[in-house]
Amino acid sequence: MMVYDLACDNAHRFEAWFGSSVDFDDQQQGGLLACPLCGSQNVGKAVMAPAVSAKSNQGQTRQSMANDDPMARLLMMQRAFESQSDYVGDRFAAEARAIHESGETRSVHGEASADEVKALREDGVELLPLPFRPRARSDA
Repeated sequence: MMVYDLACDNAHRFEAWFGSSVDFDDQQQGGLLACPLCGSQNVGKAVMAPAVSAKSNQGQTRQSMANDDPMARLLMMQRAFESQSDYVGDRFAAEARAIHESGETRSVHGEASADEVKALREDGVELLPLPFRPRARSDA
């Protein structure tokens, strides 16, 4: 496995792992790479410092931008969550209740009023508030 520091055309830096340099080239040419911060597919290798061993009495402290910047970390979490759940908009309460009653395990996100959230919790429906406002998707 290889790790590359990548950068998009908006100057966002992030790390990605590849099985080989050929895997990176294939994914880049196939349009499979995208910035986790802005979604840009114009991604390339960033200039990287060589891996130099630290002195034995010092630990190595190499971090990516996402680890340094809490907002970047939150944005990456948001994008990952949204890609793995269905946006249901203002139908959230009804969808969450239906999923709970059917025993399904799919994830949904959307908007609900305080009264709807309270009723869902009273009925034993597990839910968490998101630390971000869901983005409506054109496929919703």
